[in-house]
Amino acid sequence: MTRLSWRTAGESHGKTLIGVVEGVPAGLKLDVERIDAELLRRQGGYGRGGRMRIERDHVVILSGLKGGLTLGSPIAFEVPNRDQTIEDLPTPKSPRPGHADLAGCQKYGHQDARAVLERASARETAARVAAAGVARQVIEAFGVEVFAHLVELGGVTAREDAWELAGSSRSQVRSESDFHCLDAAVSDAMREAVDAAKADGDTLGGVFEVRAVGLPPGLGEYADPSERLTSRLGAALLSIPAIKGVEVGLGFEVARRRGSEAHDAIIPALEGSWGGFSRETNRSGGLEGGMTTGEELVLKAAMKPIPTLRKSLPSVDFESREPSPATYQRSDVTSVPAASVVGEAVVALELTRAFLAKFGGDSMGAVESSLEAYRAAVGQI
Repeated sequence: MTRLSWRTAGESHGKTLIGVVEGVPAGLKLDVERIDAELLRRQGGYGRGGRMRIERDHVVILSGLKGGLTLGSPIAFEVPNRDQTIEDLPTPKSPRPGHADLAGCQKYGHQDARAVLERASARETAARVAAAGVARQVIEAFGVEVFAHLVELGGVTAREDAWELAGSSRSQVRSESDFHCLDAAVSDAMREAVDAAKADGDTLGGVFEVRAVGLPPGLGEYADPSERLTSRLGAALLSIPAIKGVEVGLGFEVARRRGSEAHDAIIPALEGSWGGFSRETNRSGGLEGGMTTGEELVLKAAMKPIPTLRKSLPSVDFESREPSPATYQRSDVTSVPAASVVGEAVVALELTRAFLAKFGGDSMGAVESSLEAYRAAVGQI
């Protein structure tokens, strides 16, 4: 079994972010510009703060390539920080409610919230977007697409059929949106919501959806609970700072329905299906028993408002223990559009991991052979 793994290091205002991706098969023509495009998309979205005007994120590949092809060895990279001010920034005097400041200081036994927030910051997600930019090119070579878009911001909701209406033009529609949203009709209302929150010194949360098309059935596992793809995808999305809820398919709505209205009837194969079976609906979101069904994967994640507020919430001074407004740091009004890019990335990482666990080999050719053998086998069931 080929085991894809990744790790990141670095602080928000440190010298650089570092990442290592292991398990990528040899022979993949890596598109580095594609990785930079994902990093740029992560920096976008209406409502971002001043930090995004400072950084110009790009990836520098340090190892694992020769002539642009992966070698099968670990791929190391960095995403340099332009704002390298970690040693000069002040230490917050009072922790921010909703952030890692207080619990982190209590965990490590000190009062230096700067030492906590530098790694707890969502800046780290740039490294994960870069790691996904490497890994996802494996599954994309075999026709799998992972796509995220914003569906709700500050109580303004996109129409439910926006995905279907956008169709094959979804990438263009999303790129033309200030919110990475597929419903252009709600852009003005979302912009007004962001502007109103900014004027009030407040912040906004929202919801994004991640979909994956082209997945074969059977990725994931049911025998080992820790390898159930449902749990791994949920954990991946919840690992993003400020994500407070994840839904698969119908999500919480399924609890309000009878069984006859909750599950997906099995029907003879439709065009493009794997093997001889299809599903009449996709209420399960493409996952059953911890495994992919071959239908579209559909996930949603809810992000809370950013906890750094200009209109500070009450807190307590570390030294005096007296009531004090929470420390304010430069921040966004909302970063849900950016979080959707990170959500797409972490889902792509987990799907690539599951794909290579099933079809892995030392080279892209070996992966292709394994996938085709599986396709033939599924056709006999």
